[in-house]
Parts: sequence; structure tokens; C-alpha cells
Amino acid sequence: MERKFLVILALAASTGVASAAETTEPGNVEFVDGAVEASLTGVPGDAANGRKIVGDKGLGNCVACHQNGDMTDIPWHGEIGPMLDGAGERWSEAELRGIVANAKMMFPDSMMPSFYKVDGFIRPGKAFTGKAADDSFGPLLEAQQVEDVVAYLTTLKDD
Repeated sequence: MERKFLVILALAASTGVASAAETTEPGNVEFVDGAVEASLTGVPGDAANGRKIVGDKGLGNCVACHQNGDMTDIPWHGEIGPMLDGAGERWSEAELRGIVANAKMMFPDSMMPSFYKVDGFIRPGKAFTGKAADDSFGPLLEAQQVEDVVAYLTTLKDD
């Protein structure tokens, strides 16, 4: 009987029937001193995809503000934020997750965008844009993209 249960459980897990970890919505992220201990997805981040997001001008665009010695293939690194080299030694995974999700929780005066936030913004209305302000927008990065960026940043060590 026990073996039959294990076989059924294994089949359910392999077919996706078993319950998967739920994504934490932006408004439900729990920050402790700026850090976010729990994964936003329950799925490990993909460092290779995180590297792409960090360098992609249409996604994370982290290199617009940060220099990164690992990305010599991408031109025009900014100098506004701290170097990303050694980020995996300077901050823990939880701290990096908090910084990427909403850097202002750890560094209130940061100019870094909040990549996983959807409320609390001050938006211009009709006088500036000619259109009414719209509150229906999502985060800059999806939860798994945040996890991927964090996975990549943890690989950046000082040599």
C-alpha cells in the first residue's frame, strides 16, 4: 500500500498535479530590514537568465546604472549605483532579493527603481501627459525574473 502511494505521488509530481509553490504578489512581499528571506516563487533562480535580464535594456537594464566586470560584452555601463562586482559577497541572497524587489526598503534614498512593486507611486495626470493617470500596471520584472537576477548576482564574487 505504501509503495502504491509513493508511485501515485511521484506521478502526480511529474505531471504537475502536485501543488506548486505560489508566487508572492508584489503587495504581499515581506521585508525585514530591507531583506526578503522567502523566494517570491519557490523556484530556484536561473543565473544565466538573470545575467540576460541584468544586461537587457528592455528588462532589468541594471548596467544603465551599475558597472559589471562580468558583462564586458555589453557597452555603456553606468556609474550611478555601486559596482555589481562582488555583490554576491557584499549582500546575502535575501538582501539581494530585497534590493532588486524594492531597494528603497533597505536604502530609502536610493534612486534604484523598484522592480517588484505596483503601488505607492506618484504618477502625473492629465496636465502632464494629456491622459488620465492609470493604476493598472504590473511590476517592472515578474517574480521569477527577480529570482533569476538574484541567482545571477549571488554568483558575482570579488576575485
